[in-house]
Amino acid sequence: MRVFSRFKSLSRAVHEEQQHHEDKIYNAGSTGTSLTVWRKSLLMSCNGFTVIDSCGNLVYRVDNYIWRPNQVILMDASGRSILTMCRRRKLGLLLDSWFVYGGEVGSNVSPICCVRKHVSILHGNSNVQAYVYQGAPYSDKRCVAFSIEGSYAHRTCKVLDNCRRVVAEIKRKEANSKNVSFGIEIFQLVVHSGFDPAFAMALVLLLDQMFS
Repeated sequence: MRVFSRFKSLSRAVHEEQQHHEDKIYNAGSTGTSLTVWRKSLLMSCNGFTVIDSCGNLVYRVDNYIWRPNQVILMDASGRSILTMCRRRKLGLLLDSWFVYGGEVGSNVSPICCVRKHVSILHGNSNVQAYVYQGAPYSDKRCVAFSIEGSYAHRTCKVLDNCRRVVAEIKRKEANSKNVSFGIEIFQLVVHSGFDPAFAMALVLLLDQMFS
C-alpha cells in the first residue's frame, strides 16, 4: 500500500529459556531498516502514528481514540494487529508496567516482554529512559534484555541489548532543504540488522506513552 504523495516526500534479544521470545524480536532480515515515523493517525478522529518506509509505502499504523489508552495496538498497512501493548499496575509499584503481546491479546497468552519507565531518583543512570525485561511477569528471575537511553522528548534515543550493542535508534528527521523543519512530530526510526522493526516501533509507542 502506497501512502499519498505528501507522506512519500518525507522518506526516500538471554538464553535457552527465553529463546522463543528472542525469536519474536530478532527476526528481521539481514539488512537494516530506516523508517519515517509521523506522530499522527491517518484517521481524523484518532490519535496515533503513521509509519512509512524509504519508498513511501505505509508499513505500520496506530489509531487511538483516547490520548492515553491502557492498550495500544500496532497494525500493519492493512490494519492487521501485529503487537499489542497493555498497561498493568501492580500494587506497591510507583510506575505502570507495559506488557507486549504478539497479535491480539487473548486468554492464556504469555507476553513477549515487559517494559517499564526508568526513574532516576530510584536508580543511578539518568540517561536511561526505560528497561525491557524478559521472563515471567513480576518474577524475581526477570532479566533486562534491552535498555533505552537518550531523550525521547528530543527524539534522540538508542535501544541497546544486554551486551551494550545498539539495535535500534530514534533520530531527528533531517530535511533536504534548510527552509524545511520537521520538528519532533516527524522523525526516523533506524533498525539495525537482525532486529525486528515491528518490535522497535512498539518501543517507540511505549516511550511516547511514558514521556509525552
